[in-house]
Amino acid sequence: MDLTPPDPGTSPVPPSSQDEPSLASIQPLAAQDSVQDSGHGVFIGRYGLRAGWSIAIFVALVAIIIMVSGFFAVAATGHLKEFMAARMQAQAHPQMHAPKPVVPFQPALVIVSDGLTFLGMLGVCWFFSKAEGRRLGVYGIGSSRRSDFLPGAFWGFVALSGLVLLLRSLHLLYFDQRLLTGPAIFLYGAKWLLAFLMVGFSEEYMLRGYLQFTLTRGVIGLAEKISPGKARTVAFWMAAVIMSFVFGAVHLGNAGENALGIGQVVLIGLIFSYVLWRTGSLWWAIGFHMAWDWAQSFLYGVADSGNLSVGRLFQTHIAGRPALSGGVDGPEGSIFCIPVLLLVVLVVRWTTRPGEQPPLEAAG
Repeated sequence: MDLTPPDPGTSPVPPSSQDEPSLASIQPLAAQDSVQDSGHGVFIGRYGLRAGWSIAIFVALVAIIIMVSGFFAVAATGHLKEFMAARMQAQAHPQMHAPKPVVPFQPALVIVSDGLTFLGMLGVCWFFSKAEGRRLGVYGIGSSRRSDFLPGAFWGFVALSGLVLLLRSLHLLYFDQRLLTGPAIFLYGAKWLLAFLMVGFSEEYMLRGYLQFTLTRGVIGLAEKISPGKARTVAFWMAAVIMSFVFGAVHLGNAGENALGIGQVVLIGLIFSYVLWRTGSLWWAIGFHMAWDWAQSFLYGVADSGNLSVGRLFQTHIAGRPALSGGVDGPEGSIFCIPVLLLVVLVVRWTTRPGEQPPLEAAG
């Protein structure tokens, strides 16, 4: 999954015999969550500043960060002058319907845009953690589960490779020629790996980091009415469903995206949410996200959410019906992506050790 930049571009839990987070780790939190607010107010609720205000502030700050990051990203590619000229011409002559300026999908664009976006969000989350009296790790990137990163990357590579192999065996995808030779293979491979590492960090931290945690505490009251005994679980999944649809919505602007591809972006968002619920961490999802995007955009040279990368290893083309091949969207737009993603759910359940969810209460 790749979200291209806008124009201008807990503590570890010992292994147990249970496959899912234990009731012992979840029920006490739910019981604590069921305590009535001690001081209702417009701004302050049970868990400090109300979730709506926190989310509004976070979104406003991140929107600014993304715009600034996009500006520097376009500048890093050397396309800033032509981009600004095209934008100014479009504003001066809106009736002309001039084509939207396009910056090639290259490593520098992604590294700078997503790298600066992630660092900016990390700074915002650090500020919120101090203001709310919480550990920074409650937003999904703590030190205790870093070992989940490499297994996630391994399975991301395996899953995408399996999908490409399936499409190739069904004569829906063809490899035409190799585009890179010699040192250029390793140079572009390393650049794209760093680029998609930044994508994994920025997209996961944006949607399943602070926003997922804060929205969970925001809907806990409604969750208590739905299921008092499992309020934390219900609240988490209410937030996860909302954020997964947001994940799909932010991909709508990608070139070549189709309805099936957007649906599968929502599906992978739910799967990443399941990983977060099971492990209490974003590390596995970040690794998977990085390797999936790297394999399709660089290694196999197929479209990534409609984007063809500069510096891909192979030239490919598709054949057959778009619903089967993925069309211009790439493998993510193929119906065969669905069973692959569902198998990933089983992989997560069988290969990851359960973790615990961070407390909604502030540390004080």
